[in-house]
Amino acid sequence: MALRITTRQLCRNIPRSTTSFQQIAIQRRRLATTSAPPVTQNATGSKGPTAMVFLNMGGPSTTAEVGDFLSRLFSDGDLIPLGRLQNYLGPLISARRTPKIQKQYDAIGGGSPIRQWSEHQCAEMCKILDKISPETAPHKPYVAFRYANPLTENMYKKMLEDGFGGGKGGRAVAFTQYPQYSCSTTGSSINELWKWRHRLEGNTRAETEGAINWSVIDRWPVHPGLAKAFAQNIQAKLAEYPEERRKNVVLLFSAHSLPMSVVNRGDPYPGEVAATVYAVMQQLNFSNPYRISWQSQVGPSAWLGPQTSDTVSSYVARGQTDMILVPIAFTSDHIETLYELDEEVIGESGHKDTIKRADSLNGSRVFIEALADIAKQHLHSGDACSKQMLLRCPGCKSERCGESKRFFSQGQGPVL
Repeated sequence: MALRITTRQLCRNIPRSTTSFQQIAIQRRRLATTSAPPVTQNATGSKGPTAMVFLNMGGPSTTAEVGDFLSRLFSDGDLIPLGRLQNYLGPLISARRTPKIQKQYDAIGGGSPIRQWSEHQCAEMCKILDKISPETAPHKPYVAFRYANPLTENMYKKMLEDGFGGGKGGRAVAFTQYPQYSCSTTGSSINELWKWRHRLEGNTRAETEGAINWSVIDRWPVHPGLAKAFAQNIQAKLAEYPEERRKNVVLLFSAHSLPMSVVNRGDPYPGEVAATVYAVMQQLNFSNPYRISWQSQVGPSAWLGPQTSDTVSSYVARGQTDMILVPIAFTSDHIETLYELDEEVIGESGHKDTIKRADSLNGSRVFIEALADIAKQHLHSGDACSKQMLLRCPGCKSERCGESKRFFSQGQGPVL
């Protein structure tokens, strides 16, 4: 579900990794995909063309981008609420943290691989969609990040250049890459998309004639393909343990934490994360003991726990050193997996040989086919969004949240 930065990351010196990440850098270069040709409005499908837009927080592709990335992140009150001083404190905190975070990105190859993986996943999904949903073809892949390039604003401008909107109409689907919905992640990305929709395509009926027709895939925590993809990666990692120890390996599902102020407001994220975990364990026939933990706490306020690092330390102290960490809320590798889990949690556990991490979904074919299935179901449903998106958090006070939900729901039902 989001840069997730731990308290340790913010408050102490960052050691350089002794692990070589050359293979990761090579893999990222191999994932570079050629851009698809511009979509025209002369589609072969009766309901096409269709823009498929992946929404995610993103990450800096180079260390030079870290400062701007952190500045945008800490200025987002949906993700890190800092109150009335948000616009002042956000840039101040990001400026102080940039050198330390740059060292972390340098340790994982000089930048986050999330852009390469997102572009790869979206392009591969669109290829499948062209085959299984020809009536909505061609499907044009786009990626819109909240805090890093390609930013939502630039993605929207590229869509207009490619022939969507601008008086020509065309359909677009905003497809969140956070499987579990949170106001801090998917909600923030949708709010940002709503903002640029109105800035670039207007507000009045005359201005919006021929504008892009948007719908939203806002959550998909229990899709069978998602659960199967996670289960396959867990099974592959379990196979690395001796058979006599395998059934007692603890599966520790790690997700990004949330401030308790957000949880108590009624955010659905913790429940949806638990639903994903249960669906994965069903795929595994509940073969191993398991728990959910939470990572990437920022600052001194109360956050949803237990923290992943504390959980690992607690089990190690009890003599349980066979564990697999499963990044259950992330659909690809980035700083939270490659540095926070691999280098900090596992690297500092004292048991690097027996505490392992399941591979991220990345290029999993099962996962990409699941994305295509989710998209096809949405395209053929006629729904603007899920029913859950119409229901705001009980404690929500954000007018922007209400307005963006009303816009994207297209009158599908009352936004409460």
